[in-house]
Amino acid sequence: MRSWLLAGILWAASFLGWPAWLLAQNGCNSPGQSPVTAFPVCGSSVFTQTSVNLCGGRRLPNPRCTNIDLTDINPYWYKFTCFRAGTLGFTITPNSAASDYDWQLHDITGKTPDAVYTDASTVVAANWSGFFGMTGASAAGTNLIECEGSVPQFSRMPTLIEGHQYLLLVSHFSNNQSGYRLAFGSGTAIIVDTARPEMVEVQVGCGGTEFYLKLNKRMKCNSVATNGSDWEFFNANVPIASARAVGCANGGFDTDSIIITTVAPVPAGTFALRSKPGTDGNTLLDLCDNALAAGQTLVVNVLASSATLIDSIGPIGCAPGALELVMRNSILCSSIATNGSDFVLTGPDTVRITGAVQPACSSGQLRHIKLQLSSPLKRGGTYQLSIATGTDGNTLLNQCRLPTPAGHSASFTVSDTVSANIQFSISSSCFADTILYSHDGAAGVTSWQWNEEGSNATGSGQQFRRIYTTPDEKRVSLTVSNGVCSSTGQIVLSPQLLRVKANFELPAFACPADTVRFTDRSTGPVTSWLWTFGNGNTSNLSTPPAQRFSSLAALSTVPITLVVGHTNGCRDTITKTIKVPNNCFIAVPGAFTPNGDGLNDYLYPLNAWKATNLHFVVYNRMGQLVWETRDWNRQWDGRLGGVPQATGTYVWMLQYTDENGQRQQKKGTTVLLR
Repeated sequence: MRSWLLAGILWAASFLGWPAWLLAQNGCNSPGQSPVTAFPVCGSSVFTQTSVNLCGGRRLPNPRCTNIDLTDINPYWYKFTCFRAGTLGFTITPNSAASDYDWQLHDITGKTPDAVYTDASTVVAANWSGFFGMTGASAAGTNLIECEGSVPQFSRMPTLIEGHQYLLLVSHFSNNQSGYRLAFGSGTAIIVDTARPEMVEVQVGCGGTEFYLKLNKRMKCNSVATNGSDWEFFNANVPIASARAVGCANGGFDTDSIIITTVAPVPAGTFALRSKPGTDGNTLLDLCDNALAAGQTLVVNVLASSATLIDSIGPIGCAPGALELVMRNSILCSSIATNGSDFVLTGPDTVRITGAVQPACSSGQLRHIKLQLSSPLKRGGTYQLSIATGTDGNTLLNQCRLPTPAGHSASFTVSDTVSANIQFSISSSCFADTILYSHDGAAGVTSWQWNEEGSNATGSGQQFRRIYTTPDEKRVSLTVSNGVCSSTGQIVLSPQLLRVKANFELPAFACPADTVRFTDRSTGPVTSWLWTFGNGNTSNLSTPPAQRFSSLAALSTVPITLVVGHTNGCRDTITKTIKVPNNCFIAVPGAFTPNGDGLNDYLYPLNAWKATNLHFVVYNRMGQLVWETRDWNRQWDGRLGGVPQATGTYVWMLQYTDENGQRQQKKGTTVLLR
């Protein structure tokens, strides 16, 4: 509906020969006709717009009115801050009853003013009613957003959020220059800034002729006396020539920064700037006409004009690959040679500066410069950074274009890189190894942290002592630090364990005619041996001579003892036994008496000590097998299936391989007596 009506008006204007500015909207260049130049609002005031400049036509998004094109026709914008949350009520009263005014309210907190043209989420409330006459937001409204057409001219009052910034658009759809009256009221939100205007800071610029005054809030541009009469230096004869409000030159309404210019450069010293009513009849006024109180005073120190010197370098880490240079005051970013030629580095390491990086150049100035190095500084000591004339033809220049003197320098200290090189020594005894781990403390190391893997043993001294009784592999790590650089290393050791352990090999038995040899299997660093053979012989050789044994009994057990030792006094002893029969001739008894008296109770091949592959069988007179074994130590007790066999003669057969590898076969009879 609205777009059709606008097209009809433009057609009629063309037909009737109306001015060209009614046919096509132009850019809004007058103060207040764009979001960036919006009028600042004091909520206690009534704003009267006597006429409206014809311009605009930029599309406006709206989250509810999505099926029509909304534009800012002949707009005026108003900006304000919510100082206490609540509802906002206002009225727009046209000067002409035939005028149709629309409006839209945006929350632009954290956004640029021009976000109103792209971001529909900024819209808080709106009314695009097609009716002429009064419009606004009141308790009589039903919806926050009323779209185009035959809808109520009043929207519901929106709720404002404390601390948020808002923009209110008043759009004149009627396309005439008739003005309106904007009045705020009936809501509970407070958009009146009640903070008292105050001066908060004053700084002096180059040459001592310009003083930069900062205020705690924005003040009206037109309340600033351009001759500077709103202030005076009351403790010195320092005449003020002019005052300039920052941001007011191009139609701005308010400012919080003033540049005060003196007649001549101010000499070095301490001065007091005091506010007073100017020749315009007032001090500064805020948007609600609250005045900056006369007699407010700020102290400013004027320093003699001087070059900007190096303030500090650092912090310096371990093996730095770059340096952070801090200047005492700001310097011009454009005066820094990016290849680093404004600086020369000397010291224990022959490292060059290869570049100068500007981390944050704000308003063309900075204090911090990152200097890139050709390689990290690994050698500790004192270094010197000097200012030089760069390949750009100058040294560093401050905001007054005063050069930092070539040759000016600052020194800094670099810590050595450290190495966790582990040294050790081993002390052995008969029972354990003691290993002393240590570090040489080079490169100024002041802390040590030892850790043994698997045992949870730790240490914090320059030495770390451990005692081991097992020969398994040991892993010890060390972390060292000199407060700046750190390093971690590890060592793997197996303890020597100089303890000796006696052991030897021998046969299980020996026949009287046998030559018996003994093999030493002792472990450890054995240096002495003592054999005692139980046959009256001894030896102190690692490989003793062969021995012979004899026995008066049917079978004797002879002890063999070996004592091994080391030059450190460690000793160990082991005793083993060898069985010695009185003979090794294999025979089968001709009779046995299994009556349990301990004499001849069993039948078996006697003295078969060296027989192998033995097979012994016994049959009764009926030819029945009553006993069989392949182990000569297994003996027949005269039973078959647990039943004692009858007295009588039994036939036996014996097969075996003798000690010479010959197969032997024997047979005979034995009498079982009961």
